[in-house]
Amino acid sequence: MAQSMKLRVLVVDDSGFFQRRVSEIINADSRLEVIATASNGQEGVEKALALKPDVITMDYEMPVMDGVTAVRNIMEQCPTPVLMFSSLTYEGARITLDALEAGAVDFLSKQFDAIAATEAALHKTLTDRICEVAATGKKRTSSSVAARTEVPSAAKSTPSTASAKSSAIRSSAHATTLSSTAAEAPQKVSSAGKSLRHVEVVVIGTSTGGPAALQTIFKNIPTNFTKPIVIVQHMPGSFTKAFAERLNKLTGLTVSEAQHGDKLVAGHVYVAPGGMQLMIDKRNGGSIHIHESDERISYRPSVDIALASAAKHFGRKALAIILTGMGSDGKEGAQLLKQAGGTVWAQDEASCVIFGMPMAVIKAGIATKILPLDDIGPQIFNEAS
Repeated sequence: MAQSMKLRVLVVDDSGFFQRRVSEIINADSRLEVIATASNGQEGVEKALALKPDVITMDYEMPVMDGVTAVRNIMEQCPTPVLMFSSLTYEGARITLDALEAGAVDFLSKQFDAIAATEAALHKTLTDRICEVAATGKKRTSSSVAARTEVPSAAKSTPSTASAKSSAIRSSAHATTLSSTAAEAPQKVSSAGKSLRHVEVVVIGTSTGGPAALQTIFKNIPTNFTKPIVIVQHMPGSFTKAFAERLNKLTGLTVSEAQHGDKLVAGHVYVAPGGMQLMIDKRNGGSIHIHESDERISYRPSVDIALASAAKHFGRKALAIILTGMGSDGKEGAQLLKQAGGTVWAQDEASCVIFGMPMAVIKAGIATKILPLDDIGPQIFNEAS
């Protein structure tokens, strides 16, 4: 790649050692170059304004100005994609969620041994994530940035083969065989549709961009909604409890991190715990099962796993909604659900931070509705109440 085409990165961190470590990894990648470093949030804001980088890496705890405040100032003055570095603790989760709400796109752990098992895998994970975050800059504007914050990405294992993953999904959820055929994607999907009052559970799957998208959705669902909702958000285990608590404060519905054995209660929202797999069961009035993840599954929690269980136990009485996120997690589970008579909606491209997950179900002809983010909450209430 030509030197002039490299993505220009600003590294903001108060640790000189960490600055050098991150800079060395970034500069070793032919796609990227570090154009400057900053040792606190205030300096980071000033250099962002002066240098106009393509992407910024940002520490969360620094002197003079912390990372969250710096992100907020950058988004107000010169919106730029930001990748946060965070600790995988409850307090780190709370601060990182503040940063995502302020406009950061994604985050990675500062504990590099938690990111990857080898040096080569670490380099690839970090540089790929920086490139992915930078790519969102093409969609960001000062007027829309608040609605386009990022998703805590779940800890990912090395991607397994498609056949191994499909096998794991079927065995983990005891689901039926997945069809290999996919219809052409509809060009347009009407917002009008059949009533879904027969639906007994709503399952929402998302990754990058999910926390902000979910906040928008739940602000638009009245408190008298009468169906249980399950959220599968790619997120580490230390983050899901903090995220559930945050979402609980923003909606009149009750939101909690799902626990093994929880009963599916009307109007209750359950957030799948990070690092584990969630399945739902219709027996005994409907319940949630949490278990360790199969090594062949790349995401923990996986949208595919949750939807496969919904297909088996709820069939036509389940509604799945696939929101913004990288990759295609959710497509295979959505296919199973549709084959069982269930309903699948997808977020439209214009309102997504990353269109990967919704695009996968749309291109496979699985989605019966393609909706702007702002319409999803009202549509859930109007059709499934």
